Amino acid sequence: MRLSIVVPCYNEVDNVGKLHDEFFPVLDELVNAKAGGVDSIEVVFVDDGSSDGTYDALVESFATTERKAIRVCVEKHPANRGLGAALRTGFAAATGDVVVTTDSDGTYRFEEIPVMLTYLTPGIDIVTASPYHPDGAVDNVPGYRLVLSRGSSLLYRVLVDRRIHTYTALFRAYRREVIKNIPFESDGFLGGTELMVNAMLNGYKVAEYPTVLHSRVFGASKAKIARTIQAHLRYQSRIILMRLGMDSTPLPVQPVGGSK
Repeated sequence: MRLSIVVPCYNEVDNVGKLHDEFFPVLDELVNAKAGGVDSIEVVFVDDGSSDGTYDALVESFATTERKAIRVCVEKHPANRGLGAALRTGFAAATGDVVVTTDSDGTYRFEEIPVMLTYLTPGIDIVTASPYHPDGAVDNVPGYRLVLSRGSSLLYRVLVDRRIHTYTALFRAYRREVIKNIPFESDGFLGGTELMVNAMLNGYKVAEYPTVLHSRVFGASKAKIARTIQAHLRYQSRIILMRLGMDSTPLPVQPVGGSK
């Protein structure tokens, strides 16, 4: 299996050292042990218009690194466009059979990538980290972030599938078919949720990986709370209207088959 890992970054220069020290040993372990059948890894960093030197730090730390069966590229947006736009740029550059997305700040531990991949069993198309699963947990995360994330996930459980507890995590693994066939419109923090929900509405199957959401060590969250809440509410309203047959505008999904 060829594995791609997409890492969006925005003003994360303080976390580049953490990435170097904690992220790449996990990748070395994956390819050396061929854990989960991983033969090669491609890492796509996407600098989303940072103004603090993140791009230069990423290039200096990683772009010239030579590691067995590991390739690194750094994409750059001239201006900040948002998490959803960064994901689309990363997906366009990724070539792996499976694509993992992860936060650059380590709020989900990088060493959990091999375990998360074990949940991508036959018949499963997406694995999502799930701190809100009964077996998951939250560690010292600011309350305002939990209000947004947990509250949004609760509404999506009602609207989409109550068996899935967390809809807002970035830490996920996708089969290539999903990112190839399922579009999403949001440029902002809604993007990851929109992609997974669109995939679910189109028949793709999701498994949860119960885990711990940690507080970031360096820097501050880039989430724009009011704007993100509004985006989720608009998207949820579309789902409600579609369910009621009052909105004939289709959600952006393609007539392709996931694992049924």
